[in-house]
Amino acid sequence: MPAQKGKELLLQVDDGVGGYATVGGFKTNNFSIDGQAIDVTTKDSNGFKEYLDGGINVSIQTSASGVFMDDAQFEKVHAASLAGTHLDARITIPDFMTYTGPFVVNSLSMAGDDEAAVTYDITLESAGPFVTAVI
Repeated sequence: MPAQKGKELLLQVDDGVGGYATVGGFKTNNFSIDGQAIDVTTKDSNGFKEYLDGGINVSIQTSASGVFMDDAQFEKVHAASLAGTHLDARITIPDFMTYTGPFVVNSLSMAGDDEAAVTYDITLESAGPFVTAVI
């Protein structure tokens, strides 16, 4: 994968009309895929840790910081954080892949400085199976 512009790493949420729209105002985005092996160690493992071959619990985390723009997509993220509901979201890694599925808002915080715009930080985690698609 060649070098990419960071501004093209996107978090999008379902726009309600069959597509996905970008949550606006981001300055930074982070993305990670975590896999947790499934431990099958027993007394018969002779003191060695054993894991289920091919067994893994996969999750995606994404976080972002930005300037509050009061867009409709941010309002969906905000509403989901208050209600504890899942968002239908898509993460796009430019010229590589998209990850689409349910996400839960783990945290949402906002801050304001007397001489600057209101900023926010959000963290989302996958909340079920997701679909990947090569771009």
